[in-house]
Amino acid sequence: MSATTAAVPPKQRPDDPADRPVDRRRGSTLLRHLAIVLVVGLLLVGVSYAVEPFRNFQLATVAAYLCATAGLTVLTGLNGQLSLGHGALMATGAYTVALCQNAFSDRGMTSGWLLPLSLVAAIVSTVAVGAVVGVAAARLRGPYLAGVTLAVAVVVPALAVTFDGVFNGEQGLSVPVEPPPMSLGPYFPYERWQLWLTGAATLLALLLLANLIRSRYGRTFRAVRDDEVAARLAGIHVARTQVLAFVVSAATAGLGGALLAVLAQSVSPGAFSLTLSLFLLMAVVIGGLGRLTGALWGAVLLVALPDLTHSATEMLTLSPAVAQRLEGNLPLAIFGLTLIVVMIAAPGGIHGLLSRLGRRLRARRS
Repeated sequence: MSATTAAVPPKQRPDDPADRPVDRRRGSTLLRHLAIVLVVGLLLVGVSYAVEPFRNFQLATVAAYLCATAGLTVLTGLNGQLSLGHGALMATGAYTVALCQNAFSDRGMTSGWLLPLSLVAAIVSTVAVGAVVGVAAARLRGPYLAGVTLAVAVVVPALAVTFDGVFNGEQGLSVPVEPPPMSLGPYFPYERWQLWLTGAATLLALLLLANLIRSRYGRTFRAVRDDEVAARLAGIHVARTQVLAFVVSAATAGLGGALLAVLAQSVSPGAFSLTLSLFLLMAVVIGGLGRLTGALWGAVLLVALPDLTHSATEMLTLSPAVAQRLEGNLPLAIFGLTLIVVMIAAPGGIHGLLSRLGRRLRARRS
C-alpha cells in the first residue's frame, strides 16, 4: 500500500465501496417513490375523466385532508407528540391564502403562478406558527402538551373574530381563484381542474414526507418517540428533533387548510373549529397511526363520514330541528364509537388490519 493511499481515511475515499450500498439504497427509494407518485397521478387523471364532477370535488377534498393527516401522522405517530390543534394550523394556511389571493385580485394581478405563490405563503406562515408552538411543545409532555395545542385550537379561530377588520369576523373571506387554463378547452369542468391542482400539491407533499421518513431524520423521529433518554445518549438533540417534527407537520397542515380554502373558495372560523382538530386526530388513529397509508384512510373517513350521516338522517322520520341537531353531532359520535371498536379489535388501525389480512392470505397461498 502506498503512502498516499494510507494517508486517506477509508471513509473519505471517493471510490470506497462501503458507501455505495447506502447511496444505492437512497437512490432506489427515491426512484420508487417517484414511480409511485407518477402512477398515482396518472390514475387520478384517468379517474377524473371517469367520474362525475361532484366525485371529483370529493376526491380533491380527500387530497386536501390527506395533507393534514399525513403531517399529523409524522408528528404523533413517528415522533410521539400529541396535537389537538391542527385545525388551527389549517386555519392559518387557509386565511393566508385568502389574504394573498384577495390582495392579488385587488391589484388586478392575474396569472397562473399567483395561486402557487399564495400556497407557498400559506406554508411559510404556518411554519412560523408551528415553530413557535413547537418550541413550547418541546418543553412539555403528556396532558400539558395536549393542553397547549388545545389552547392553540381555540385561540387561532377566535383571532379571526376579534380582528374582524382584517378577517371579516364570522362571515370570513372569499378566496378568488382563476378558472382553468384556456389551453384545456372552454368547457373544461372546474371540479376536474380542482382535483388536478389539489392532487398535484398533495402528491408533492407526500413525496417529500415519504423520503423524510426514510431518511436519518425519520430515524431520529422514531428514536425520540421510543426512548428520549436513549436518544440523548445516542447524541440526538431531542428538543430540536421535536421542533423539526412540529414544523414539518405544521407545514403540511397549512397546505391542507389552504387547499380546502381554494376548493371552497371561502374561509371562515367555523370551518376550523376544535371539532376538526379532534376529527383529524381520531382519523389518523383509526386509519393507522405511524403510516402514510393510514393517513389516507383517515382522510377518506373525514370526507365519507358527513355523507353517511346525512344519508342516515334522511332515512329517519324526524323533525327539521332534531334532524339538524343530530346531523351536527352524529359524525363525532360515530367517530368516537369507531375509534373504540378499532382500538379493541384492530389496534393498528385500518392499515394494520389490512396488513394482517394480506399476510394471512399470502400464508395460505404458500
